[in-house]
Amino acid sequence: MLTRVFTRMAHGLQNFRQRDSYARIAGEHKWSIGMLAGPSPLQLGPAGFANPVLEAQDVMDCRAAYLADPFMLKAAGQWHMLFEVLNLDSTKGEIGWATSEDAKTWTYRQIVLAESFHLSYPYLFEWNHEFYMIPESTGAGTLRLYKAFEFPLRWSLVGILLRGYFADPSIVHHNGKWWLFAETASGGQCDTLRLYWADDLLGPWQEHPRSPLIAGDSHIARPAGRIVPVDGCLMRFAQDCYPEYGTAVRAFAISELTPTGYAESACCQGALLAGSGVGWNRLGMHHIDAHCIGDQQWIACVDGFRRIAGAPQEVGA
Repeated sequence: MLTRVFTRMAHGLQNFRQRDSYARIAGEHKWSIGMLAGPSPLQLGPAGFANPVLEAQDVMDCRAAYLADPFMLKAAGQWHMLFEVLNLDSTKGEIGWATSEDAKTWTYRQIVLAESFHLSYPYLFEWNHEFYMIPESTGAGTLRLYKAFEFPLRWSLVGILLRGYFADPSIVHHNGKWWLFAETASGGQCDTLRLYWADDLLGPWQEHPRSPLIAGDSHIARPAGRIVPVDGCLMRFAQDCYPEYGTAVRAFAISELTPTGYAESACCQGALLAGSGVGWNRLGMHHIDAHCIGDQQWIACVDGFRRIAGAPQEVGA
C-alpha cells in the first residue's frame, strides 16, 4: 500500500510544468502574450501596444487554454513568434506560430510542432543562417535540439543535448562557446539553476564546475527568456517563483562566463516585470524576449496572467 502511495507521489512530482498546466486549465491562471518597448531591457513599457497581442481565443486550429513563453525573431523583413499553446484536446503544450509586419499587430498562424509529450518555452535562435529551437521537453526526459528545414513550418530533431530534467533551457553563444542554463529541480521547487557549456552546438556538453549556480532559491533560479548582450555584458532573466509560479521576472548582469568561472549581479532592486494589478497581466509575469532594433530602441515579447472570470480572486478584471 505504501509503495503504491509513494509511487503515485513520485509520479505527481516528476513534471512540475505539466501539473502547472493542468492547474491553469482548471481556471487558476489564464496566460496571454503582450509586447513592451523602451530604451533598454530594463526600461520597458506598454505604450503603443494594444495588449495582449495574442491570447487563447486567437488560436483557430485547436481549443487553446492559454498562450505563454513567447520567443521571436525577424527574418526576411517579417517578425515571427513561437510560443506555447496549451491544447485542451491533447492536454499538452504544443508550439504555435504567429507573424507581424511591425511587431505591434500579430496574426496567429498555426501549430508548428507537437510531440507525444508536453512542449513549452520554444527558445528560438539563428546560427550560421539556420534556424533552431530548443523547447522545454521535461516529459521526454531529454533536452532536444530542433532545426527548421522549412522555417518556421517544418522542424526536425537533430540532436539530444542532455538527458534528465531541464526546465526552461536557455542557450547563448559567447566568446566562441555555447552556454546553456536550465532549472533542474524536478519536484517543482524552481530553485536550482545549472550551467552547461560546449564548443559545438551538438556537444558534447559538460556541466560547469560552479554548477549549480543557484540552489535553494526560487526567487532567481528558473530562466525567464532569452539571454541578451547589453552594454558589453550578457543579461540573464530569471523567474521569481515565490510565493507562486509566474509571480515576476528579475534581471542579472553576467560579468564572468568562462569554462571555470561565473559571476553575476542583480541589475535592479526587486522585480523587472510583475503583475500590473489590472487586465491581462494582473497577477504576474514570467517571461521576456528582448531585442535591440536601433540605438536605444528595444522591443520585447512577454507574457502575463490573470484569473478567468468567476475564478477566485478575479474581481473586476
